[in-house]
Amino acid sequence: MIASTRVLLAILIILGFYTELVAAPIAVRLVEGTAHGLLLVRSISGEILGHGDFLQVVHPDRIESRLVLRFKDGSLHDENVAFSQQGVFTMLRYRLVQRGPSFPETLDAVLDRKTRSYKVQSTRQGKEETLTGSIELPPDVYNGMPPMLLKNLGSGATETVHIVAFTPKPRMIQLEMVPVGTQRLSTGETARQGTRYALKPKLGAALRAFATLLGKSPDDQECVILTEDVPAFVRCDGPLYVKGPIWRIEMISPR
Repeated sequence: MIASTRVLLAILIILGFYTELVAAPIAVRLVEGTAHGLLLVRSISGEILGHGDFLQVVHPDRIESRLVLRFKDGSLHDENVAFSQQGVFTMLRYRLVQRGPSFPETLDAVLDRKTRSYKVQSTRQGKEETLTGSIELPPDVYNGMPPMLLKNLGSGATETVHIVAFTPKPRMIQLEMVPVGTQRLSTGETARQGTRYALKPKLGAALRAFATLLGKSPDDQECVILTEDVPAFVRCDGPLYVKGPIWRIEMISPR
C-alpha cells in the first residue's frame, strides 16, 4: 500500500508540471491603494476562531499587501504579496507563513518572480524539510490576490488564472473564478447588492483523478464582493490549506 501511494504521488507531481499554463493576466480596472481592513475568522458553525488585519501600502514601483490572521489557539497565518499594477496585475514576490495547532504543518514558503526561485521550509510530525529550486511563473500567477482580482472582473465575467500550491513542493494549478449568483447584503437598514464568486481549482481530468484517490483534491472557495458603485471585499469561505476545514474570513468594523 505504501509503495503504491508513493507511485501515485510521483505521478501526481509529474502531471502537475503539465497543467496548462497559458492564460492572460487580469487587467487593472480599479487601482489598488493604501488600506487597512479589520478581519474576523469564523468556523462554518459561526464560532469565532480569531481576528486579523488586511494591510496594504503603496510604493512607487509596487504595492505590498499583507493578510495576517491570529487564532485564539496561538496559530498564525501570515500572507505577504508584492505586485505591480501597470495595465495588468503582476505578482512580484509572495511569502506564506503558517504555524500553530490550527495547521497540520509549520510552513514558510517564498516565491520570487525576479530570481525565478522558490524556497519552502516545512515541519510535519517533527520532520523538517527544506526545498529550494527554480520556478517559471507565468504572467497570471496570483497567489494571495484573488479577492482584489474579483473586484476587477467585468460584470458576469469568468476568468482563469494560476496559483502555486505548496504540497510542500510548489505545484502550479489553474484557478477558475466564476460568478455564481447575487447576494443580498445589508448595512444597518440599507439593502445592498453583492456577487458570489466560486473559486475552483482546475487540475485536469487525470490529475484530479489521482488527487481525489489520494485525498489531496483541493476544495472550492466562495467569495462575496459588494458590486454596487465601487466594488469592495465582503467575505471569503474556504480552507487555508489543502483539505483543511472551511473557515469564513470577513470584514468587520471597529467598535
